[in-house]
Amino acid sequence: MLEKCEGIIIRATNYGETNKIVTLYTREWGKVGVMARGAKKPNSRLAAVTQLFTYGYFLIQKGNGLGTLQQGEMISSMRSIREDIFLTAYASYIVDLTDKGTDDRKPNPFLFELVHQTLNLINEGYDAEILVNIFEMKMLNSLGLYPVLNQCAICGSTDGHYSFSIREGGLLCHRCFEKDPYHFKISSATVKLLRLFYFFDLSRLGNISVKAETKAELKRVITAYYDEYSGLNLKTKKFLNQMAKFGDML
Repeated sequence: MLEKCEGIIIRATNYGETNKIVTLYTREWGKVGVMARGAKKPNSRLAAVTQLFTYGYFLIQKGNGLGTLQQGEMISSMRSIREDIFLTAYASYIVDLTDKGTDDRKPNPFLFELVHQTLNLINEGYDAEILVNIFEMKMLNSLGLYPVLNQCAICGSTDGHYSFSIREGGLLCHRCFEKDPYHFKISSATVKLLRLFYFFDLSRLGNISVKAETKAELKRVITAYYDEYSGLNLKTKKFLNQMAKFGDML
């Protein structure tokens, strides 16, 4: 049975001499794997549409196991991402996190829109580092994680100076700092951005300008939270960190 879907290529693996196994994240079905026969041949009509990050419409022969990709209509190749090694590192982490953080065939239109918008904004030249932080914060609920960001995780207070506690899973007000001696001291700007990234609609994103020290705090808190609770250990994250160090050297 042939069915059409809207999707993004989040993984592509060579299979044999001429084929690819492609993982799509689709609006209609969530994550699905398909066989793209002959896609490694340069003259194949599937060669272009099975590149990583490609967004488009796909016609799939569905079966009990792995479906077969019959044809694709490219909407965007995310060309700017693929032509820049740093942007490729950021985008690779996003699609890897999507792949490893979701189950097969569980539709999540919100997450599909988030992946598409994030890749598109990176492709258009918005701050990739900040977009990754936004994506990580918005991905938390899909991972079954719900950090406490609208009040103190211990006393429930909604006013005061805040730090972030990995152990308590969210913000601590200044009255409760002593409850976790290992809390992260963060600025009010970082508190505001953590909340903003978690709650706001990405389609409303304007030009965000974030100081280097605030970016460092965001990265430290989000990374520590993921390391503690997500259960994910992604090679793309390590590569992204290496690329960031390399970028700092340049």
